[in-house]
Formats: sequence, C-alpha cells, structure tokens
Amino acid sequence: MNILAIETSTQACSAALLCNGEILQRYQVAPRGHGDLILPMIDELMSVAGLSPAQLSAVAFGRGPGAFTGVRIATSVAQGIAFGADLPVVPVSSLAALAQAGFRHKGYQAVLCAVDARMGEIYWGAYQIEQGVVSLLSGEHVCRPELAPLPPGPSQWYGMGSGWQEYAECLNERFLLRPDSDDASCLARAEEVAVLAQHAFEHGQAVSVEQAMPVYLRDNVAKKSHK
Repeated sequence: MNILAIETSTQACSAALLCNGEILQRYQVAPRGHGDLILPMIDELMSVAGLSPAQLSAVAFGRGPGAFTGVRIATSVAQGIAFGADLPVVPVSSLAALAQAGFRHKGYQAVLCAVDARMGEIYWGAYQIEQGVVSLLSGEHVCRPELAPLPPGPSQWYGMGSGWQEYAECLNERFLLRPDSDDASCLARAEEVAVLAQHAFEHGQAVSVEQAMPVYLRDNVAKKSHK
C-alpha cells in the first residue's frame, strides 16, 4: 500500500509517503511558505521512493480544522493529484493527527488537543487510543478555552497543541493537568495523517475527489474576524 499524505493546517508544512509499511517525511516550520514548499516536498518523496502518482493507493490530507489558507492548500493539492491519477482521497482530521503523534512518540493514551484558532478561541478535540489509532470522544469544536468541554473518559489526560501554550493558565486550571502533562510545541505532521489514512482506507473510508472537503469549523472566517 502506498499513501501520499499532506498536512499544512498549522505553521508547519509537511508531506509524507507511506510505502510498504515505511514512512518517509519532509517537514518544515514555515508559517507563510506552505504554497512554495509542499509541491517540492512531494516531488522529492516520490522521487526517492521511485513512484509515480499512478502507483499510489490513495492521497490523504489534513482536512482541518486549522489555518484557513493552510487547510485550503492541503485540500487543493490532494484533490489535484488524486484527480490527475484517478485516485481515492482520505481526509484526516488535523486534530486527530496531533493526538496520534502523542500516542506514537510519547505513548499517550488520552489526549486533549487545543490548537490556537486566534480571536480568543481554540480548535478543540478529545481523543482516546483504540487498537493503536485515535478515536474522537466527542465532536470537534471551535470555542473559547474556558468553555472547552471534557467528555467522560480516562482519568489521565495529556494536553497537546499550540492552544496549551497560548491559553496555558486557563486550560491547565480548567482541566487540572500537571505542568508536565502538556506538549504545547507539537504540531500536526503528515506522517500521522498517513498512519490514520491507512487505517481509514483499510476500513473503506476513502472518498472520491468530489467528496474530499476541508473542515474549518468556522463558517465565515472573514465575517467573524471583522466583528
């Protein structure tokens, strides 16, 4: 199975190629460079693996929530590659990818993801590991940090994402996490998008290009910002 994955929903830009169980990744933190970086990253990965788009099983992308422009870049690039090679697409939650990184690299079993959404809000999701992949315990939200919901579940949570840095005092007080229980620096990466996409693909959750849509959570970013 060969899956190309793209993640550009945060300050980080990354592409990953899952090829026969191995993952190659290119990653760079470049808040305004995603549009220039992502295609060369993809070209390099495909060249190193010796693959053409026609040899891919699917294209996956971080479908948000996240930065409006970044989510659009990932969506459009994935759609373009999939359309040209007649491939299915696997949209993957960028929050889920963040939580999956906590499990893969640190062994976290339950993660509260908070990503700074600007305008005094966060993108929020609570995840628990089930058979090696994250499972969303309640809906994803955009909300003020003091209103972030905590679903019933494990007694030990770990916080991940830029929201824990931007709103550290509020979130730590609200959820009573120890100071060493958060990893604010972690950003969603394409390698976790690839891992989750493989699981989704194997369970028949790939979609057509036309169905591969971004998730912003905010219906009208420009209007809300103006207010």
